[in-house]
Amino acid sequence: MPAASAIHLAAFGLGAVLGAGATAIVTRRKDAVPVTPLPQQIPPPFQQPRPVIQVDEKNRPQLSNSTDIAMLSGNVPGVLKYGHPGPTPDFLVRKGYVASYDRRLRHPAWTAEHLTLASLGKSRIEGANPDAPKGDRGKSEFVEDPAIPTPFRARLQDYFRSGYDRGHMVPAADAKSSQEAMNETFLLTNIAPQIGDGFNRHYWAYLEDWCRRQTSVFSDVYVFTVPLYLPKQEADGKWRTTYEVIGSPPNVAVPTHFAKVVLGAKPSSPSTPTIQELSLGAFVLPNAPIPDDTPLTNFAVPVDSVERAAGLTLFSDAVKQSSKNICQTSKCEVIVRRFDDANKQSQKRISSGRV
Repeated sequence: MPAASAIHLAAFGLGAVLGAGATAIVTRRKDAVPVTPLPQQIPPPFQQPRPVIQVDEKNRPQLSNSTDIAMLSGNVPGVLKYGHPGPTPDFLVRKGYVASYDRRLRHPAWTAEHLTLASLGKSRIEGANPDAPKGDRGKSEFVEDPAIPTPFRARLQDYFRSGYDRGHMVPAADAKSSQEAMNETFLLTNIAPQIGDGFNRHYWAYLEDWCRRQTSVFSDVYVFTVPLYLPKQEADGKWRTTYEVIGSPPNVAVPTHFAKVVLGAKPSSPSTPTIQELSLGAFVLPNAPIPDDTPLTNFAVPVDSVERAAGLTLFSDAVKQSSKNICQTSKCEVIVRRFDDANKQSQKRISSGRV
C-alpha cells in the first residue's frame, strides 16, 4: 500500500474506533438477519465521531480526516485529576493496513485495508522499484506485538494447543508489496482465534480471495474486518452471548462471528471518470465450519447491523444511501480452492445468483 494510502487509512480509522454510539443484536438465520436497534446514548462531553468514509460533491469516497480521540477534553472533571482509566485504543498504522486493538479481548477491534490492483502487485505502483523484493510468507513468523503493554498482549502460548488457528484479520496474501508489510500481518495484534478446518483454512479464505478479486471490478476496494460477539437464543427463550477464552491463564477471547464489510468504487462512466459509482456490502460469518457449497449471499447483512453490533461508525449516511448493493454490481460468489484435500476437486465455482 502506498504511504499516502496508509496515512489516509490512519485518518479514517480513527473515526471507526470512536463510533460506539449504539449497540444492536444481530443473529444469523438461514434467510435473514434481524436487527434490534437500541437507543443511541452519547453522554457529554463525548461527541459523535465523524464517519469513516464520506462522499464529496462528485460522489467520490473521501476518508475522514478526523483526528479526535474518544477521551475527555477541555475541562477535565476533578475525579480524573490523577488519571483517566480509558479504555485506551491502540491505533496501529502498518504498511498495508490500519487496525485498532482491543486490550480487553486481546485481538483487533477492527482492521481496515485499501486494496487496488497495484497494492496486490497486479500492476505497477507509481514510483516503486519494480525489482524490489516482494513479501514471502515462508519468511514470516507469528510474533507478539511489542507495541502493546505486556499485561494486555495476546501471547503465542495462548494459542498453543487451544484448538484454534491464529486467524489473520488482514490476510498475508494482501500484503505482498514487501517483506515488512507481510511480516506485519503476522503480529498477534492482527490475529484472532478461528476454527481451522472448514473456516479459517477454507470458507474464510474463500471470502478473503473474493475481496481481492473485487479489484478487477472496482478501481478501489475498502475492506473492514470486524470480530463480533453475537447473542444466541437459548431454550428458556432468553438471549445470551457466551464465548470461550483461550490461554493459561485465560487471556484471548474467541469471537462468535466475523464480519467483512466491503466498499467498492469505480468511475461511473468513461466520460465522467471523476464521478464515482459506489457499491457496498457486508457479510457476517459464524466462527464455525461452513460447508463449501454455502452461497455467500447467505451471510449478507445490512451494513447498519454490523455497525450497531460492533459499536462502530464505518460509513456516513450519504455513502450508504448512494451505494448500490455490491451483489448487484459484482458477483457475490466464492471460488473453492481446497489445496489441502487431494480428494476434492481443486477448484469449482459456487454460484449464488444475484440479489
